Amino acid sequence: MPLTRRSLLTRSAALGCSLAASPLITPVTFAAAPWDSRLVVIILRGGMDALDAVQPYGDPEFAGLRPGLSGGPEAGAADLDGFYAMHPALAPLLPLWRKGELAFVQAVSTPYRDRRSHFDGQDLLEAGTAGLGEAEGGWLNRVLQQMPGTEARTAFAIGRERMLLMDGAAPVTQWAPGAGLAMSPQAERLAGLLMEEDPLFHRALDEALELTRQDMSQGFGSDDADTGAMRRAPAGGAHAEIAEYAARQLRGDTRIAAFSINGWDTHSGQARGLKAALGRLSESVLKLHSGLGPEIWGKTAVVAVTEFGRTVRENGTGGTDHGTGGAMLLAGGAVRGGRVFGRWPGLAEADLYARRDLMPTGDVRSHLAWLLHGLMQAGKSGLETRVFPGLEMAEDPGLLL
Repeated sequence: MPLTRRSLLTRSAALGCSLAASPLITPVTFAAAPWDSRLVVIILRGGMDALDAVQPYGDPEFAGLRPGLSGGPEAGAADLDGFYAMHPALAPLLPLWRKGELAFVQAVSTPYRDRRSHFDGQDLLEAGTAGLGEAEGGWLNRVLQQMPGTEARTAFAIGRERMLLMDGAAPVTQWAPGAGLAMSPQAERLAGLLMEEDPLFHRALDEALELTRQDMSQGFGSDDADTGAMRRAPAGGAHAEIAEYAARQLRGDTRIAAFSINGWDTHSGQARGLKAALGRLSESVLKLHSGLGPEIWGKTAVVAVTEFGRTVRENGTGGTDHGTGGAMLLAGGAVRGGRVFGRWPGLAEADLYARRDLMPTGDVRSHLAWLLHGLMQAGKSGLETRVFPGLEMAEDPGLLL
């Protein structure tokens, strides 16, 4: 059987590779650039329930549609403005809300409709297009292509699939913290020989090994003194390690970081599952906040987005199914916080999308475009034609200070 990239990675254990096994470990991507503000994009994979995360308890239809999930201040949610309440699992972020460093955008979506496939929904979210295949790569890479002076150290992401968000011609780094290659010199040489006829993959291996050495020199992937094993991110804590790693990079020359958090597909037992997922999101934001420090946090915007929302009505298993309208979370010292953005469509049956979902009243891409315009001074024309092809940005929603 001829050796392929896939078979090499599949058999990597024979070469002494040490890979992170946690499903929460995902590649973190970085890019260095000359502007001074910072942007962190978090993809919430699985479809976050907007109506449970940011609960519109002031809508008269809300409680009746969700008798087991209705929430609100009486159920321990934190009142935000007399209409919306924040899920109890987001309570650690309440000080940021009070300081004006946390906000939400309600009733938004990509142009994706009706089929409600996680894979297609995530691809469109990261591509930033109205349909699959309408542009190459991801929107975050395309905006970097519009900006002069972008630089990045190049690396190879291993352990999980690449993020489409950052795919493209602009130079970026892809790496999974703690998921380094632990190879003997003999194994490194063998791998190099096997890849001799593939210059790109050969170079990627060399760079991945070099980044591993850098991580180990910083103690990130250091050997355990007692067992000799490669230290891994603890189960259930990978999101925190990723956020800490991102913060360390953003304190330097890095200007953009993107990573994902899984666990948002709450078809059943949502009360338990969403609490855990929102807890991971809260901790990730707080790790960024503490890791960046006041000065860098003051010029940072964190945006968390998901591929679609969930049904307005809860189902028979205490969960919700794939929907349409969703919510975005914004945090950071550069954000105009302490408010919920977006036009509320209402929850009466006639107001719902297909009589089942929260009706989108805003385009996720438009809000992302205004963030890029404000943080990076990216031009509106390029944002509407090349970064998000066919988008009309409309009026500035005022997400940034």
